[in-house]
Amino acid sequence: MAKVRPFKGFRPSPELAPVVSSRPYDVLSSQEAYDECKGNEKSLYHIIKPEINFDPIADEHDPKVYDVAVEQFKKFKQNGWLVQDPAPYYYLYSQTMDGRTQYGLVVAANVDDYLNGVIKKHELTRADKEEDRMKHVRCLSANMEPVFFAFPDNEVLDRVIRETAARPSVERFTSAEGFIHEFWVIDNPDTIQTITEAFAAIPYLYVADGHHRTAAAARVGQERALQNPNHTGDEEYNFFLAVCFPAGQLKIMDYNRVVKDLNGLTSEEFLAKVAENFVVEKMGAEIYHPVRLHNFSLYLDGCWYSLTAKPGTYNDNDPIGVLDVSVSSDLILDRILGIKDLRRDKRIDFVGGLRGLGELKRRVDSGEMRVALALYPVSMDQLMNIADSGNIMPPKTTWFEPKLRSGLVVHSLD
Repeated sequence: MAKVRPFKGFRPSPELAPVVSSRPYDVLSSQEAYDECKGNEKSLYHIIKPEINFDPIADEHDPKVYDVAVEQFKKFKQNGWLVQDPAPYYYLYSQTMDGRTQYGLVVAANVDDYLNGVIKKHELTRADKEEDRMKHVRCLSANMEPVFFAFPDNEVLDRVIRETAARPSVERFTSAEGFIHEFWVIDNPDTIQTITEAFAAIPYLYVADGHHRTAAAARVGQERALQNPNHTGDEEYNFFLAVCFPAGQLKIMDYNRVVKDLNGLTSEEFLAKVAENFVVEKMGAEIYHPVRLHNFSLYLDGCWYSLTAKPGTYNDNDPIGVLDVSVSSDLILDRILGIKDLRRDKRIDFVGGLRGLGELKRRVDSGEMRVALALYPVSMDQLMNIADSGNIMPPKTTWFEPKLRSGLVVHSLD
């Protein structure tokens, strides 16, 4: 059962929230972070992308970069840009995109829950990225950025969310991407107890986005426990910052592929090989979106095609084999185009669904890429089924949008 608790968050004042908060560290480059916060010394990028404080921008793994992150965090607290709440609270955070709003409860999640499998993952982590975030958490003694969790829909927590959202929020603003972010403080003792007890009745939480940050936070918690001869399990380092959303509110976007060449094949040869396992229909110049599971969209030579996987090419009883990312990887990317490692092959790139299929068309029409493949989005049920079965999704399967805003609340390990 999930163990969460309230915490004494560090927060910006309402008027500073849009100034301090930022996009997550891993959705933009160092140069993009530098450009985005130019002239804004209050931007959280100065802490989560501390290499931008150097001229020229430093290597993000240089030891001096982590030292500057510590200096910047101290500066934010001393200047009152981040102020700690007087008591442990929960928080509610909503995001609105294209008229659809999702509400997440901000909690301190438990390290042991992650280590024991109560918090379930569906992706593998890369050692270098995990190590970088671990150093960041360790030197700051804080979780500067939240991880994105889902939980099975729960009537008690739904009621808490509805009642909290009916009250005026402490801050509301629209980010540069056009998303509305809203934040509430939950300080009523009875409501706090209700939330804690409701989560204690939930068997599992699911990592939706932020696998590296989750793993890094857990490793720092383990490390602190081993260093403390009087460890009890109740110390703040046993917990980390998470925003937990009801699974029914979440929508996974498509995560599409573009490839630089046809592996020595002509267009006709390539399409003939595709037709061995797919029903291929020429759709013309107008953008075609996949309409269901096992239906794909292909863009080649200025034309869109509908590809429908033939019966027998997938296994609906296999939680991994049923995924369209598996079908397309096996039958097109690997078997025809010779791309066997999606993480490392330089001939392939990935485009999140927020950019739309027009971005696929643009990259092929420009000559940068030769062919594009669009997939029907994975569902939350599929994600949770895979996590429940102990399996791991193939690389580049899920894309969540909007991303959590960093800096609306920070969790200290001390």
